[in-house]
Amino acid sequence: MSTVAPSPSSSASADLRPAARPAYKVTALRVLRSEWAKLWSLRSTWITLGLALLFLVAFGLIAASQFKSRISDGRPMDRDFAAASTLSLSLFGTNFSQLALGVLGVLVAAGEYSTGMIRSTLAAVPRRLPVLWSKAAVFGVIALLLGTVGAFTAFVVDSRILASTRAAMTLSDAGVVRGLLGAGLYLALVGVIGVALGALLRSVAGGIAVLVATLMLIPGLTALLPSSWQDHIGPYLPSHAGQAMFALQHDAATLSPTAGLVVFLGWTVLALAGAAVRLVRTDA
Repeated sequence: MSTVAPSPSSSASADLRPAARPAYKVTALRVLRSEWAKLWSLRSTWITLGLALLFLVAFGLIAASQFKSRISDGRPMDRDFAAASTLSLSLFGTNFSQLALGVLGVLVAAGEYSTGMIRSTLAAVPRRLPVLWSKAAVFGVIALLLGTVGAFTAFVVDSRILASTRAAMTLSDAGVVRGLLGAGLYLALVGVIGVALGALLRSVAGGIAVLVATLMLIPGLTALLPSSWQDHIGPYLPSHAGQAMFALQHDAATLSPTAGLVVFLGWTVLALAGAAVRLVRTDA
């Protein structure tokens, strides 16, 4: 009986065979981790988030300092400062911070379309929609934390600056904690709307233009409408509904905090729905 030994060539070819690659399953957690890594790998993320926090805190401190200076000098108050409180002054920078977070939200989604990276992303996640939900969730949580920390920081410092004035307030006063949390949630939803606009329009310039028009230009244009129209349309605009979430005082022409939250959530869902429909129906 004879034994045939394997030839050297057959052994070498067996060694050169590629090892079987493990099968990876696309899960929600892995998509979230991917979007988290992509977000923090961009230098623009660090710069824009830093600017958003700076705007929120710095403008709040400047507004409080101006208010105390005018009281000390006996100068007349502008209309914006006449009924000011520590809460309203500490959130003075919200309008500036929302632009930074909204623009970064647009970049998070539309930036991949401008570089072509979205093709690789959708090839890795063929179902597509988890990409949108993950982008919105990751950036929304980051914006929520930043906005809340910035709002509380500005308020704590402003409460010391304004301790001896008529605008003095503390965290224990009614409506203060609700207003600060509402400001953080408002900024988070602005960031999510930015992500939705970036995914919907797939253009950085277009997304930023629509965002600025929605938050700043359209509310100003409503002042040209008849007063009866303003009372019916103005409170339901995204910016006005969002500001009702953290305003301390409300009147007949403004929404309550709960109603403002519901309306602003509606605008956010509408933007996300539009982005989802286009993402599913059209190619990258």
